[in-house]
Formats: sequence, structure tokens, C-alpha cells
Amino acid sequence: MSTAVLICDDSGFARKQMARALPAGWDISLSFANNGEEAISAIRKGDADVVFLDLTMPIMDGYETMEIIRRNDLPCLVIVVSGDVQPEARQRMMALGALDFIRKPIDNQRLTELLASYGIYNGQQAPATNRLGCAQGSSAEDKLDAYRELVNVAMGRAGEKLARLLGEFIDLPIPNVNFIESNELHMAIAEIHHNERVSAVSKGFVSAGIKGEALVIFNDTNTHNIIELLQYRGKPDEPQLQLEALMDVSNILTGACLNALSDQLDVQFSHSLPELLGRHRGLDTLLSDNISRWSKVMAVEIAYGIKSRDISFDLLLLFPDDAMEKIYTRLVSMGQQI
Repeated sequence: MSTAVLICDDSGFARKQMARALPAGWDISLSFANNGEEAISAIRKGDADVVFLDLTMPIMDGYETMEIIRRNDLPCLVIVVSGDVQPEARQRMMALGALDFIRKPIDNQRLTELLASYGIYNGQQAPATNRLGCAQGSSAEDKLDAYRELVNVAMGRAGEKLARLLGEFIDLPIPNVNFIESNELHMAIAEIHHNERVSAVSKGFVSAGIKGEALVIFNDTNTHNIIELLQYRGKPDEPQLQLEALMDVSNILTGACLNALSDQLDVQFSHSLPELLGRHRGLDTLLSDNISRWSKVMAVEIAYGIKSRDISFDLLLLFPDDAMEKIYTRLVSMGQQI
């Protein structure tokens, strides 16, 4: 009798990658859910003996889904598959009853070994290369979905590194990805900060024809809290100490995020030195000089937060239009090798 397997992820690209990673010899009936609400419905119908569950999803995220499964004692085994691999995220899901926790992007051998260790799959066959029997689509929506998943993994990697350094849980959102004209960027991100005064650190990166800018944007009111969290010696209102804090947090976020992008795209980015674009300046002023040379931009906004410390800041990734197709081609190529 086949095993009912459900893959729950809001990204179609991620669902296809997960399906391809499942062992080829595993006798399963496979179905999909876009969010936790759909997953709960499938579990109640008996269509999900094993659930591969993402954490960051709209409507109902992984935490909420797992809480309902535990509270109602729903009959399924849950394996979390997420880009958010912070220690606290893993602990929370395991405490709620998840069987195990796997990092995105999927390591096929690790997945097969994990399934075997729990007696879910006992074969030795290699993972399937294309269980879905279809190629990744290339419509505008398909590409946007693939970009979101690329960024989702990078966001989680950066959040994990920051969480380990600071000893705090980092709240991770669903990344906001948009294609816009460069002269419209300031309008598209106008709601990032209601405070007109911000500070930002920028770092450029390039490899294999793919280039971009990474900006970490801080509310000025956050700076004292960040310094206290970093436990720097000195007074929080010292300008040099504030600058050091902004640079350190920026280097952690952009470094981890760009390394994760490098891994997924199989490139090695060269980084420019971080540049302080300004202190206590309006956001439009900070961005205008950096993107005016591009015609169209893929703008990715990631709003990180540390609720316990009342800290929030944004990582903004900007890619010019000529890099977009190169990113998608490499991303799909890497996915087909799974």
C-alpha cells in the first residue's frame, strides 16, 4: 500500500524541488498544499501520512499548522523543510511534535537517510530526478516564484547566523519581491519606514554576469537597542559605536545572504567594501544615486525583526534587469540537477 505524502509550501518552485528530491523507489501517492490551512484539510481527509512542511507561508504558517496537528492529535508524521533553520525554530517545531527538521535547499542523500532512519522508507534507490514528470515553467509568474524561493533560503541562512550570534530569535517574514522601474523604487518601498530618518549600509556584488546591490536599512531609533544587544563597551550615543554596530549587523546579514545565493546559483560573488550611504538621511536620498543607472530592477525586501528587543531593520536586495534571466537560468539548472 502506498504512503500518502503531502508537500506543503507556498512556493510552486519549492514544491517541485521537494518532489524531485523524494526517493525514486518510494511507493507514494503525492499531493500538494499551498499553505497550512490546505494541509490541515488534506490531513483530515486521510491524504497525508507524511507531511513535508514549510514554516514561512501566508494564511497559515508552519507553526500554526503544527499547533493544530498536535492539539487535535491528527494522524500524520511531519518533517519540517525550511530556509529558517534557527535553533529556536527547530526547537519550537520539535516541541510541537515534528519528527525532524531539514534545511533548504534539500540535500537528497540526507533526506533519504532521514526517511530510512525513521523506517518511513527502507529502499536504497537514488532520489528521483523528476518525479513530477514536467519541466519548470518559464512564465513571468513561474520566474517570480523561483526568485522568491531563492531569496527565502538566503533570508533564512542570514537569520540563522544573526540568531546564533545574538542569542535571540529573529522574526522572518515572507520576502517581498517586485519588478519595477528604477525611478519607481522609492515609491514601492515608501512604506518600509514611516520614520523619515534612516541610516543605510550598502555593498555591491558581482559574478558570472549577475550583479546587484545589498542595502541594510536601519531606523535611527533602533541603534541604541542594537548596541545594547551586541554588548559593546561604551555609551550607546557615541557616533563611532553606532557606526560600528550598523556595519557589524550589515556585514553579518549581507555576508550570509550572499553566500546562500552563491550556493544556490553555483557562483562566487565578489563583494565591494561596505559603504555607509548616510546617517540620518531620507530614504530617497540614500537610494537615488545607487540605482539611477539601471532601467528596471528586481527589488527584494526582507524585514527582519527582534521583537523581544524592539529592533527592526530591512535588507534590500536590488538586481538590474540584465541579471534577472541569468539568475533564473542558473537557478533552474541547479534545480534540475537534484
